[in-house]
Amino acid sequence: MSRLLDCLSQASSRPRYAFMVLSLIAEVADAQGEAGPFVRRGGQQFTLRDWLCDSLAPMGGRDPRRIALAERVRSDLLLEGRMPADPAGAAALIEQEVRERVRASGKTNLSRAVSELVGAGLLRRYYKGYAIDHANRGGQRHAVYVLQGLARCLMAPSQGAQGLPASPAPPRPIAPKPVQGELRFG
Repeated sequence: MSRLLDCLSQASSRPRYAFMVLSLIAEVADAQGEAGPFVRRGGQQFTLRDWLCDSLAPMGGRDPRRIALAERVRSDLLLEGRMPADPAGAAALIEQEVRERVRASGKTNLSRAVSELVGAGLLRRYYKGYAIDHANRGGQRHAVYVLQGLARCLMAPSQGAQGLPASPAPPRPIAPKPVQGELRFG
């Protein structure tokens, strides 16, 4: 664990956030260390990225920026004429809108952290799903994250981590990223 924390402190601009991301991924990973593309919790199914963002969102609940966001949402809803007269309904609508905005910004933070973890050799990322031809990489595909190297120590022994050597090897050098090809129809 201490080697993992040292690696995170060197590889990440936000090591505590990166550690929380790795811990959550390990929580839902299978025996091979693979998490995603979907997570089932409480009878509901979420994409891995949405679940990670929602799980990390409470960390900023008392942040002054989160409080200011709620006030901006309230004023936006009033200006748009979408604010319900019922105080309970208004509070629920504000909370829902704040949650959606926090999730959108959380995905950016999550992407940045995952990219740092991939660069450090602690995580591998790939996508599953239906790919359609468009300029962005998403294409109705969903992220899958695989724990690698030192990050596998976060897995519970029942997940398959007991087979790890006592002193894991340092992360391998980063291979060049493959260029994404084009889908050809014909």
